[in-house]
Amino acid sequence: MAAVGTVLVILALATAGAAAAGSGAVAPSILQDAGPLVRWGLIFARVVADIAGSVTVGVLLLTAFALPVGKQGQAHRPAFLIAAAAATVWALAALVLLVLNLGDVLGAPIDSPGFGSQLVAYTRDIEQGRGLGLTAAGAAVIGLLAAGAVKTSSAAWLTAGSLACLIPTALNGHAASSSDHQTAVSSLGLHLLGASIWVGGLAALLLLAPTVKGPVLANAAQRYSTLALWAFIAVGLSGVINSWLRVGSLGNLGNTYGLLLLGKSVSLVLLGMFGYRHRVATLPDLDAGRPGAFTRLAVVELGIMAIAFGLASALSRTPPPNAGEPTTDLAESITGYPMPPAPSLAHWFTLWQPDLMWVLIAAFALYAYLTGVFRMRARGDAWPLGRTVSFALGLIVLVYTTSSGPAVYGRVTFSGHMVMHMVLTMIVPPLLVLGAPITLALRSVPARKDASRGPREWLLIITESRYLQVLAFPPVAAGIFAGSLVAFYYTGAFHLALTTHTGHELMDVHFLLSGYLFAWTMIGVDPGPKRFGYPIRLIVLLATMAFHAFFFLALMNGDTVLQSQFFGNLGRTWGGGLLDDQQLGGGIGWGIGEFPTLLIAIVLMVQWARSDDRESRRYDRKAERDGDAELTAYNEMLARMSGQKAAPVKEGQTPPAAS
Repeated sequence: MAAVGTVLVILALATAGAAAAGSGAVAPSILQDAGPLVRWGLIFARVVADIAGSVTVGVLLLTAFALPVGKQGQAHRPAFLIAAAAATVWALAALVLLVLNLGDVLGAPIDSPGFGSQLVAYTRDIEQGRGLGLTAAGAAVIGLLAAGAVKTSSAAWLTAGSLACLIPTALNGHAASSSDHQTAVSSLGLHLLGASIWVGGLAALLLLAPTVKGPVLANAAQRYSTLALWAFIAVGLSGVINSWLRVGSLGNLGNTYGLLLLGKSVSLVLLGMFGYRHRVATLPDLDAGRPGAFTRLAVVELGIMAIAFGLASALSRTPPPNAGEPTTDLAESITGYPMPPAPSLAHWFTLWQPDLMWVLIAAFALYAYLTGVFRMRARGDAWPLGRTVSFALGLIVLVYTTSSGPAVYGRVTFSGHMVMHMVLTMIVPPLLVLGAPITLALRSVPARKDASRGPREWLLIITESRYLQVLAFPPVAAGIFAGSLVAFYYTGAFHLALTTHTGHELMDVHFLLSGYLFAWTMIGVDPGPKRFGYPIRLIVLLATMAFHAFFFLALMNGDTVLQSQFFGNLGRTWGGGLLDDQQLGGGIGWGIGEFPTLLIAIVLMVQWARSDDRESRRYDRKAERDGDAELTAYNEMLARMSGQKAAPVKEGQTPPAAS
């Protein structure tokens, strides 16, 4: 397997070199040239970094979700060693890219005077250098931790960390300069995610094949096949979006960039055909104990993937034909989108700037939820229609909030931002919580029978974990929910959310999750940590909303403008001044927060009343089954206490007080 891997890496490097030479990606710069070491090194280092990163992600993902768990939660130890080696190579390649990128930016060789001090400043102060530095540091940490890891839970955490290391690559590619910055970056991130899972998973299967038994390999390959199908869809969809943003028209496909893009497209089609072949032919061979056919086909498939990686590396150094024209719109130069027209009721619903990440998350969540509902009904189990409607409505509002009026005006005004914030944290979460998605998943997703951990097993681990017990403690959940207002708006987090794509998306994620956690502790019906009684929950709800009201009243009466430099430099010509808009935002936050709070309080009271009814019916059913043994035991206790035979207490009669 080592020899095969070496051949595949050489194939990828050769493809990258040939494509770069043919496209002019390594041609000397007319003005300042950093030299052939920098020009060619960037091509080859990118190939090595992409392959090593994909193997790291693939091995850890299979370890966490496809391979059996040993005693005391121990994972497949050879997988960790492979992941540690791949992550170390990834870190070194990212470090080389960091150095070579600075040489390319400066147009100077890496041994030029003062290069070392400039490298420190580049890594600390410039976004591209900072991103590469974070990737190198993150991959190095993953390599060190993987070398000593033994448990499957560690594989899950390391998988999340390795996926996070892909983010800087999405932020620093051609997508960063696209006119539709948000969509371009999100689609490139999706492309990298899909490719890493697809390529890395297949490479991991081949690397792990000598160390696992036949049935284990067959089960892992079957699960990988499902992941590969979703990855194929993600790569294809994101590739189409990115290609259109960079090429602009079909006529541009005839230039060098377009030809490389066509080469990648052909590779994708061929890989889809190989994937289909795996599903219909080689997976049954594995089940029958004949792994040879799978290995041969997988090696050829990885060969095509290596060619695709080489083409991708050359593409990363080839200027796209639709690089975009400089804009005179101040808002567009800062946010990536032009200044919208003055707000109106129609504009709040007709202006759209789709956020690809949230559109895809909502679509997948709805698909998964409806799949669970259909599975329940197929086996004759009922699922309340109201829960389905509530969950679907929550997803619709989520897409609207992140892609329409609230997002459009939230980029340029504080009041619009506050609308987006409050809907994400106060309206969407209760709708999703009342849909009971965890209960549906636990009832519809089958349990694994081979000691591996699938979605159902991980969901149970998360809902029963000590970490969630702490987070779901009502005062803690309320503190996160309410305290986030101060921590976000009065720190640098607000500035990062306004000025960076990653900060914006993390802001949305935090608003949604903190609201979901709070709503779940208040009115959630899904299983999880033990909740407080209804009176305590109602008190926590009212106290939290009182803090909310105090915060927004302070905004309404304050005279200091938050992020005045950002909002003031957008060139907005409509609406009131910055302070007036901020005070309007405070009023919006207060007003929007009151109605959902009232609804949560009503739902809480209804649940409280129903819980009493359920307890009463439970007691009656128990009494019918055991002949009211509890009441009989009570009579006997009274008799023992009084030292004589007590008159029996009839059902419905209040027992006499003991003397």
